[in-house]
Amino acid sequence: MSVPASSERFLAKARDLPVDEVMLDLEDSVAPDAKPGARELAVAALKAGDLVGKHDGKQGGKLVAVRINGATTPWAYQDVIAVVEGAPGAVDSLVLPKVSEPAAVVWLDVLLTQVEQAAGLPAGTVRIEAQIEDAAGLAAVEAIAVSSPRLVSLVFGPADFMASIGMRSLTVGGQPEGYPYDAHHYALMRMLVAAKAAGLQAIDGPYAKIGDLDGLRAAATSVAALGYDGKWVLHPGQVGVVNEVFTPSRVDYARAVRILDAYERATAVDGRGAVMLDDEMIDEASRKMALVIAAKGAAAGFS
Repeated sequence: MSVPASSERFLAKARDLPVDEVMLDLEDSVAPDAKPGARELAVAALKAGDLVGKHDGKQGGKLVAVRINGATTPWAYQDVIAVVEGAPGAVDSLVLPKVSEPAAVVWLDVLLTQVEQAAGLPAGTVRIEAQIEDAAGLAAVEAIAVSSPRLVSLVFGPADFMASIGMRSLTVGGQPEGYPYDAHHYALMRMLVAAKAAGLQAIDGPYAKIGDLDGLRAAATSVAALGYDGKWVLHPGQVGVVNEVFTPSRVDYARAVRILDAYERATAVDGRGAVMLDDEMIDEASRKMALVIAAKGAAAGFS
């Protein structure tokens, strides 16, 4: 969930949301004159330690990210220094927006190495999430995906991307009128392939029409079906829909477990690499597909 770092009220609400990551935003949701103050609020929230909890077995179980300003802006380096040195160890990742070339990620990687050293943190503590938000970024996405070992995800930025290619729509994450297909399919699929080839997560951007839950559901269902790992939300009212869409059904989870059990029995006991399960032939490829569904079901608490 994206939370404007300039809003103390929104920061306080983030604590109890059932999301995997809370991102404090210093970029687009913060007006230029408000950026220094937002930076101070973000650092204070991070230092408090109980904003959204931490992962790796610590309280809350949520990841904490901060979206800094773009690498070419006058605020970016101050954002990095402030949040990493000001609240050492509190930030899991920095989201770098408007990544149009690998050099932007390399710049952040080098700066983070220096700031981590100054803050007494092990090198590589803070990870990077790169936002692909324009035509140039999409054209270079394969190179961006392998530009730093700190990278953990590629994130689609629909608003800026739609503007950069002249897409005729005024709804962030929505579809343009007059085009009968999914206008985002090419960009999303190219990003997905680049991310998975590099061992990264692929995250879809937000759907800004907050009250249109049917539109949100349609957008989330489409990217979840492709293989995306998650989707940003902008409002607490969107969280339930996205969590539901990205959680496999119990029927699919049960089927995945049966495939894994049947394949294990076939290979370990019967010495066969393929076996019939109901009316379907399953083999090693089936096992790989089932592992994906089983892992997501386990993460959702299925057993």
